[in-house]
Amino acid sequence: MLLLAAAFLVAFVLLLYMVSPLISPKPLGLPGAHVVVTGGSSGIGKCIAIECYKQGAFITLVARNEDKLLQAKKEIEKHSINDKQVVLCISVDVSQDYNQVENVIKQAQEKLGPVDMLVNCAGTSVSGKFEDLEVSTFERLMSINYLGSVYPSRAVITTMKERRVGRIVFVSSQAGQLGLFGFTAYSASKFAIRGLAEALQMEPLETRLISETTSVCKPEQVAKQIVKDAIVVTMGLFRTIALFYLGSFDSIVRRCMMQREKSEIANKTA
Repeated sequence: MLLLAAAFLVAFVLLLYMVSPLISPKPLGLPGAHVVVTGGSSGIGKCIAIECYKQGAFITLVARNEDKLLQAKKEIEKHSINDKQVVLCISVDVSQDYNQVENVIKQAQEKLGPVDMLVNCAGTSVSGKFEDLEVSTFERLMSINYLGSVYPSRAVITTMKERRVGRIVFVSSQAGQLGLFGFTAYSASKFAIRGLAEALQMEPLETRLISETTSVCKPEQVAKQIVKDAIVVTMGLFRTIALFYLGSFDSIVRRCMMQREKSEIANKTA
Protein backbone atom coordinates (compact mmCIF):
# COMPACT_ATOMS: atom_id res chain seq x y z
CA MET A 1 0.00 0.00 0.00
CA LEU A 2 2.85 2.36 0.87
CA LEU A 3 4.61 1.64 -2.44
CA LEU A 4 1.38 2.30 -4.32
CA ALA A 5 0.98 5.66 -2.58
CA ALA A 6 4.59 6.57 -3.35
CA ALA A 7 4.16 5.61 -7.02
CA PHE A 8 1.01 7.73 -7.25
CA LEU A 9 2.83 10.67 -5.68
CA VAL A 10 5.73 10.45 -8.14
CA ALA A 11 3.34 10.16 -11.09
CA PHE A 12 1.40 13.18 -9.89
CA VAL A 13 4.55 15.30 -9.59
CA LEU A 14 5.68 14.29 -13.08
CA LEU A 15 2.25 15.17 -14.46
CA LEU A 16 2.43 18.62 -12.86
CA TYR A 17 5.83 19.30 -14.40
CA MET A 18 4.55 18.19 -17.82
CA VAL A 19 1.43 20.35 -17.62
CA SER A 20 3.01 23.44 -16.02
CA PRO A 21 4.43 24.85 -19.29
CA LEU A 22 0.93 24.78 -20.77
CA ILE A 23 -0.75 26.63 -17.89
CA SER A 24 2.08 28.97 -16.93
CA PRO A 25 1.78 32.56 -18.14
CA LYS A 26 4.23 34.18 -20.51
CA PRO A 27 7.21 35.70 -18.69
CA LEU A 28 6.87 39.38 -17.92
CA GLY A 29 9.42 41.47 -19.81
CA LEU A 30 11.27 43.50 -17.18
CA PRO A 31 13.30 45.93 -19.35
CA GLY A 32 11.50 49.25 -19.00
CA ALA A 33 8.78 47.76 -16.77
CA HIS A 34 7.55 49.57 -13.66
CA VAL A 35 7.87 47.31 -10.61
CA VAL A 36 6.46 48.32 -7.23
CA VAL A 37 7.84 46.49 -4.19
CA THR A 38 6.28 46.97 -0.76
CA GLY A 39 8.51 46.20 2.18
CA GLY A 40 11.28 46.99 -0.29
CA SER A 41 13.78 48.55 2.08
CA SER A 42 15.19 45.24 3.34
CA GLY A 43 15.12 41.45 3.10
CA ILE A 44 13.37 39.70 0.23
CA GLY A 45 11.76 42.94 -0.95
CA LYS A 46 15.08 44.69 -1.47
CA CYS A 47 16.58 41.63 -3.16
CA ILE A 48 13.63 41.44 -5.57
CA ALA A 49 14.09 45.11 -6.40
CA ILE A 50 17.77 44.50 -7.12
CA GLU A 51 17.04 41.52 -9.38
CA CYS A 52 14.43 43.51 -11.33
CA TYR A 53 16.76 46.49 -11.61
CA LYS A 54 19.49 44.25 -13.00
CA GLN A 55 17.09 43.40 -15.83
CA GLY A 56 16.30 46.99 -16.69
CA ALA A 57 13.16 47.67 -14.65
CA PHE A 58 12.10 50.96 -13.07
CA ILE A 59 11.56 50.50 -9.34
CA THR A 60 9.23 52.04 -6.77
CA LEU A 61 10.22 51.07 -3.24
CA VAL A 62 7.52 51.37 -0.59
CA ALA A 63 8.25 51.03 3.14
CA ARG A 64 7.81 52.91 6.40
CA ASN A 65 11.40 53.77 7.35
CA GLU A 66 12.66 56.60 5.15
CA ASP A 67 16.31 56.17 6.16
CA LYS A 68 16.28 52.48 5.25
CA LEU A 69 14.55 53.30 1.97
CA LEU A 70 17.27 55.76 0.98
CA GLN A 71 19.98 53.25 1.91
CA ALA A 72 18.24 50.55 -0.16
CA LYS A 73 17.96 52.99 -3.08
CA LYS A 74 21.74 53.49 -3.07
CA GLU A 75 22.34 49.73 -3.04
CA ILE A 76 19.90 49.09 -5.89
CA GLU A 77 21.25 51.88 -8.09
CA LYS A 78 24.66 50.17 -8.14
CA HIS A 79 23.10 47.48 -10.37
CA SER A 80 21.74 49.70 -13.16
CA ILE A 81 22.23 48.56 -16.75
CA ASN A 82 21.39 51.92 -18.36
CA ASP A 83 21.26 55.58 -17.37
CA LYS A 84 17.49 55.84 -17.85
CA GLN A 85 16.55 53.62 -14.92
CA VAL A 86 15.01 55.20 -11.83
CA VAL A 87 14.50 54.09 -8.24
CA LEU A 88 11.64 55.96 -6.59
CA CYS A 89 11.27 55.80 -2.78
CA ILE A 90 7.96 56.36 -1.01
CA SER A 91 7.63 56.26 2.78
CA VAL A 92 4.15 55.07 3.80
CA ASP A 93 2.52 52.39 5.96
CA VAL A 94 0.63 50.23 3.46
CA SER A 95 -1.51 48.65 6.18
CA GLN A 96 -3.18 51.68 7.73
CA ASP A 97 -5.08 53.84 5.23
CA TYR A 98 -6.24 52.64 1.82
CA ASN A 99 -6.80 56.15 0.47
CA GLN A 100 -3.23 57.06 1.35
CA VAL A 101 -1.90 53.92 -0.34
CA GLU A 102 -4.00 54.64 -3.43
CA ASN A 103 -2.64 58.19 -3.64
CA VAL A 104 0.92 56.91 -3.29
CA ILE A 105 0.42 54.44 -6.15
CA LYS A 106 -1.03 57.21 -8.32
CA GLN A 107 2.02 59.37 -7.62
CA ALA A 108 4.34 56.51 -8.58
CA GLN A 109 2.42 55.89 -11.82
CA GLU A 110 2.54 59.59 -12.73
CA LYS A 111 6.33 59.51 -12.44
CA LEU A 112 7.22 56.06 -13.78
CA GLY A 113 4.14 54.97 -15.72
CA PRO A 114 1.53 52.24 -15.07
CA VAL A 115 2.53 49.48 -12.66
CA ASP A 116 3.51 46.34 -14.56
CA MET A 117 4.28 44.24 -11.49
CA LEU A 118 3.41 44.65 -7.82
CA VAL A 119 5.32 42.56 -5.29
CA ASN A 120 3.72 42.51 -1.84
CA CYS A 121 6.59 41.90 0.58
CA ALA A 122 5.52 44.05 3.54
CA GLY A 123 5.09 41.83 6.56
CA THR A 124 6.16 40.93 10.07
CA SER A 125 6.10 37.98 12.45
CA VAL A 126 5.46 37.48 16.16
CA SER A 127 5.70 34.11 17.91
CA GLY A 128 4.26 32.96 21.21
CA LYS A 129 1.63 30.70 22.72
CA PHE A 130 -1.93 31.71 21.92
CA GLU A 131 -2.86 32.66 25.49
CA ASP A 132 0.34 34.69 25.89
CA LEU A 133 -0.25 36.89 22.85
CA GLU A 134 -2.18 40.11 23.26
CA VAL A 135 -5.31 40.50 21.13
CA SER A 136 -3.69 43.60 19.65
CA THR A 137 -0.94 41.35 18.24
CA PHE A 138 -3.48 39.43 16.17
CA GLU A 139 -4.98 42.69 14.94
CA ARG A 140 -1.58 44.14 14.07
CA LEU A 141 -0.36 41.09 12.16
CA MET A 142 -3.59 40.78 10.22
CA SER A 143 -3.35 44.47 9.38
CA ILE A 144 0.29 44.38 8.24
CA ASN A 145 0.47 40.95 6.62
CA TYR A 146 -3.01 40.80 5.08
CA LEU A 147 -4.36 44.33 4.60
CA GLY A 148 -0.81 45.43 3.78
CA SER A 149 -1.19 43.29 0.64
CA VAL A 150 -4.86 44.03 -0.01
CA TYR A 151 -4.48 47.82 -0.17
CA PRO A 152 -1.64 48.03 -2.75
CA SER A 153 -3.24 45.27 -4.85
CA ARG A 154 -6.57 47.08 -4.85
CA ALA A 155 -4.80 50.29 -5.88
CA VAL A 156 -3.24 48.77 -9.03
CA ILE A 157 -5.82 46.24 -10.15
CA THR A 158 -8.08 48.57 -12.13
CA THR A 159 -5.29 49.91 -14.33
CA MET A 160 -3.87 46.42 -14.86
CA LYS A 161 -7.22 45.09 -16.03
CA GLU A 162 -7.78 48.06 -18.32
CA ARG A 163 -4.33 47.56 -19.91
CA ARG A 164 -4.61 43.76 -19.82
CA VAL A 165 -1.04 43.86 -18.56
CA GLY A 166 0.23 43.28 -15.07
CA ARG A 167 1.23 40.84 -12.40
CA ILE A 168 0.65 40.79 -8.65
CA VAL A 169 2.91 38.72 -6.40
CA PHE A 170 1.98 37.77 -2.85
CA VAL A 171 4.63 36.55 -0.43
CA SER A 172 3.20 33.99 1.97
CA SER A 173 5.04 31.48 4.14
CA GLN A 174 5.27 27.82 4.99
CA ALA A 175 3.14 28.89 7.94
CA GLY A 176 0.52 29.84 5.37
CA GLN A 177 0.37 26.23 4.21
CA LEU A 178 -0.15 24.64 7.59
CA GLY A 179 -0.53 25.90 11.14
CA LEU A 180 2.62 25.84 13.25
CA PHE A 181 3.02 25.78 17.00
CA GLY A 182 3.72 29.24 18.39
CA PHE A 183 2.53 31.08 15.27
CA THR A 184 -1.22 31.35 15.75
CA ALA A 185 -1.27 35.06 14.86
CA TYR A 186 1.30 34.92 12.06
CA SER A 187 0.07 31.71 10.47
CA ALA A 188 -3.53 32.93 10.30
CA SER A 189 -2.49 36.12 8.53
CA LYS A 190 -0.48 34.15 5.97
CA PHE A 191 -3.38 31.76 5.39
CA ALA A 192 -5.42 34.85 4.54
CA ILE A 193 -2.83 35.85 1.95
CA ARG A 194 -3.05 32.44 0.32
CA GLY A 195 -6.84 32.64 0.14
CA LEU A 196 -6.67 36.12 -1.35
CA ALA A 197 -4.19 35.11 -4.06
CA GLU A 198 -6.10 31.97 -5.03
CA ALA A 199 -9.43 33.78 -5.20
CA LEU A 200 -8.04 36.72 -7.20
CA GLN A 201 -6.57 34.35 -9.75
CA MET A 202 -10.09 33.16 -10.56
CA GLU A 203 -11.35 36.65 -11.52
CA PRO A 204 -9.14 36.24 -13.67
CA LEU A 205 -6.07 38.17 -12.65
CA GLU A 206 -2.38 37.48 -13.06
CA THR A 207 -1.39 36.61 -9.48
CA ARG A 208 1.47 34.61 -8.02
CA LEU A 209 1.76 33.13 -4.55
CA ILE A 210 5.27 32.67 -3.25
CA SER A 211 5.94 30.65 -0.12
CA GLU A 212 8.65 32.40 1.85
CA THR A 213 11.48 30.02 2.75
CA THR A 214 14.03 32.33 4.36
CA SER A 215 14.67 29.75 7.06
CA VAL A 216 16.41 27.52 4.50
CA CYS A 217 17.05 29.92 1.61
CA LYS A 218 18.78 33.27 1.47
CA PRO A 219 16.60 36.26 0.51
CA GLU A 220 18.65 36.59 -2.70
CA GLN A 221 17.72 33.05 -3.73
CA VAL A 222 14.01 33.63 -3.08
CA ALA A 223 14.17 36.89 -5.04
CA LYS A 224 15.73 35.19 -8.07
CA GLN A 225 13.00 32.55 -8.05
CA ILE A 226 10.29 35.21 -8.05
CA VAL A 227 11.87 37.30 -10.80
CA LYS A 228 12.53 34.26 -12.98
CA ASP A 229 8.86 33.31 -12.52
CA ALA A 230 9.90 30.01 -10.94
CA ILE A 231 6.54 29.74 -9.22
CA VAL A 232 5.72 26.63 -7.25
CA VAL A 233 2.88 25.05 -9.23
CA THR A 234 2.93 22.09 -6.85
CA MET A 235 1.91 24.14 -3.80
CA GLY A 236 -1.27 22.10 -3.45
CA LEU A 237 0.81 18.94 -3.51
CA PHE A 238 3.23 20.33 -0.94
CA ARG A 239 0.31 21.17 1.32
CA THR A 240 -0.95 17.59 1.03
CA ILE A 241 2.47 16.27 1.96
CA ALA A 242 2.74 18.85 4.74
CA LEU A 243 -0.40 17.50 6.36
CA PHE A 244 1.39 14.21 6.97
CA TYR A 245 4.25 16.07 8.62
CA LEU A 246 1.76 18.09 10.63
CA GLY A 247 0.63 14.98 12.47
CA SER A 248 4.23 14.12 13.30
CA PHE A 249 5.01 17.69 14.35
CA ASP A 250 1.91 17.77 16.54
CA SER A 251 3.00 14.64 18.39
CA ILE A 252 6.45 16.16 18.97
CA VAL A 253 4.91 19.30 20.47
CA ARG A 254 2.65 17.22 22.71
CA ARG A 255 5.58 15.17 23.98
CA CYS A 256 7.57 18.33 24.71
CA MET A 257 4.65 19.83 26.61
CA MET A 258 4.20 16.64 28.65
CA GLN A 259 7.90 16.60 29.50
CA ARG A 260 7.76 20.24 30.55
CA GLU A 261 4.73 19.62 32.76
CA LYS A 262 6.48 16.66 34.40
CA SER A 263 9.57 18.78 34.94
CA GLU A 264 7.54 21.60 36.50
CA ILE A 265 5.77 19.15 38.82
CA ALA A 266 9.09 17.62 39.79
CA ASN A 267 10.55 21.05 40.57
CA LYS A 268 7.56 21.97 42.72
CA THR A 269 7.75 18.75 44.76
CA ALA A 270 11.54 18.92 45.10
